[in-house]
Amino acid sequence: MTSRRLVLTRSAAIFGSASTGLLLPEIVRAQAAKVRVGFMLPYTGTFAQLGVAIENGFRMAINEQGGKLGGREIEYFKVDDESEPSKGIENANKLVQRDKVDVIVGTVHSGVQMGIQKVARDTGVLSLIPNAGVHAATRGLCAPNVYRTSFSNSQPTRALGKVMMDKGHKKTVWITWKYAAGDEAFEGFKEGYTAAGGTIVKELGLPFPQVEFQALLTEIAALKPDAVACFFAGGGAAKFIRDYAAAGLKGKIPLYGSGFLTEGVLDAAGPAADGIITTMHYSDSLDTPRNKKFRLDYAKAFKALPDVYAVQGYDTGLLLVQGANAVKGDLANKPALYKSMEGAVIDSPRGKWTMSASHNPVQDIYIRQVDNKENKVIGVAAKALADSGAGCKMA
Repeated sequence: MTSRRLVLTRSAAIFGSASTGLLLPEIVRAQAAKVRVGFMLPYTGTFAQLGVAIENGFRMAINEQGGKLGGREIEYFKVDDESEPSKGIENANKLVQRDKVDVIVGTVHSGVQMGIQKVARDTGVLSLIPNAGVHAATRGLCAPNVYRTSFSNSQPTRALGKVMMDKGHKKTVWITWKYAAGDEAFEGFKEGYTAAGGTIVKELGLPFPQVEFQALLTEIAALKPDAVACFFAGGGAAKFIRDYAAAGLKGKIPLYGSGFLTEGVLDAAGPAADGIITTMHYSDSLDTPRNKKFRLDYAKAFKALPDVYAVQGYDTGLLLVQGANAVKGDLANKPALYKSMEGAVIDSPRGKWTMSASHNPVQDIYIRQVDNKENKVIGVAAKALADSGAGCKMA
């Protein structure tokens, strides 16, 4: 129906031009009046709620600008990426080739992001990453037209090592799923912890997304480290937290992790989560006027409480607004658009952050402790922490 209406509209405009003197270039300009924004996010499956939160946050940032980008109206297009890496390239191409989008906003899953990354590098379409932390996106496969507004997988854990050493934990066991995000989270932890003087006595892992932790927890008990550090997320994180307590380790060997360990899972984890310390670039409990206003406005708009994914979507919108305003809506003016986005200072609910040379946030990482089903901020683990950007060479 949409394509038929478009054809009829174009036909009417062309036939009308005979009597009005309307010229074809003016028709083309009228058709191009709207900025075409494509969402490539998970709308079904495990990560569906994350996709919705990201889109909500993005739209909220745009709505604060009267629903326009650089004075231009917006037309939205959506593709459910299903968190399926094998469909990443095909889905991204749908938005670029079929829908002719000016910008792709996506995605959550790092494997899917690699498909978007290839299409973005091949076509030059503006690509904004509101979550996926895969290192390659802002390291070896970085590109002038690709910007991340969330984190690299190693950023939260890079800040964790010193926090643990400051607590006197000199010998630690690391445990995670053995897949890209887990490996990259470990890279950050290893760098930070060993630089602070810590020793990793054992690195434990199991295939993603397995959740049979008992044998590994028995091994941890036998090793008797000063503490355990980990990367888990979602339902698997909740089960790990519960199993850790059930194995009798809670209260004996302190548990630390990337903030995703306790993000969005505290109801499911229950009392077993109390006391866990994590490092993360956002917390619901940040006691700032900016965060309080954002949380109130989001709750009013969407009848739901925002989380880190909503913040990342919101900041993606803020970044695009800044770039679009700088070029007065002319996103084809890529040199000026990129210059504005590279120099952006985003006034975010997480705190102000800037863009690194490899297009990854330079941001504060907070220390959070679980207290009665809330991640409460108890300090700052690192100020203005940047990802290394190793191997990034902007074309």
